[in-house]
Amino acid sequence: MPKAESITSASNPLLKDVRRAIAKGGLTSEGWCVAETFHLLEEALRSDCEVKVVLAAESVRSAAETHVRRLAGVKVAVLPDSLFQQISGTENSQGVMALVRLPEWKLEQLLGGCPLVVVLDGIQDPGNAGTIVRAAEAFGATGVLFLKGAVSPFNPKTLRASAGSLFRVPHLCGLDAEQARAAIKHNRVELYGSVPVRPDRPARLISEVDLTGRCALVVGSEARGVSGPLRSAAIDVSIPTIGVESLNAAVAAGIMLYEARRQRSMLP
Repeated sequence: MPKAESITSASNPLLKDVRRAIAKGGLTSEGWCVAETFHLLEEALRSDCEVKVVLAAESVRSAAETHVRRLAGVKVAVLPDSLFQQISGTENSQGVMALVRLPEWKLEQLLGGCPLVVVLDGIQDPGNAGTIVRAAEAFGATGVLFLKGAVSPFNPKTLRASAGSLFRVPHLCGLDAEQARAAIKHNRVELYGSVPVRPDRPARLISEVDLTGRCALVVGSEARGVSGPLRSAAIDVSIPTIGVESLNAAVAAGIMLYEARRQRSMLP
């Protein structure tokens, strides 16, 4: 590992680039994802993602260097604690963040074989989005589609909420609802849309539909639900509840993914 670099100025080009990425909830100008916390650094390394540089507060310099000591090509830049706190995206920072290159995925990788895909249709809360990706990995989904209008998977808060699952779960962003519907239809994938339980518009219970085949589960926005283009092409499914009409998007996605996993685990 090369000798650690010292950065003491807030006008340093690298720090300015990182601040912009955090502020806009996206990638740096060179396409690096900002992964803050020791856990995400460990997950990135465990997932064999490329790590360009690790920024570390002076107080945790030794711990940061230990994580990457045996890795060639990873630079460590050490900042005064006060300067690190200025660029940090968290209130109680652990004093470490890494610039990570996420894998690039193709649509065929998400929809190939016997897919179980989660479609995020207008999900704007990064905590919900990241939690859904975590559930997708836990229950064996083949990928996650972030449609236009949804939060970016590269948002540092999305990444933290995923607890590192975004380093491994195939995902794409940027398709609009019409493009997603066309791709799903072309690949002969059955589309299921999550909707609240409503007496005036009955939907099939999630436990009553066959999720063992090629399927995609659409989770709509927290405010408006599944959008028109996908709703018209999807089979409405709901989760039976008592006393409440709808569930948090991440909770609903987790339940649907669990049910898909349960059904698939029973196949001979």
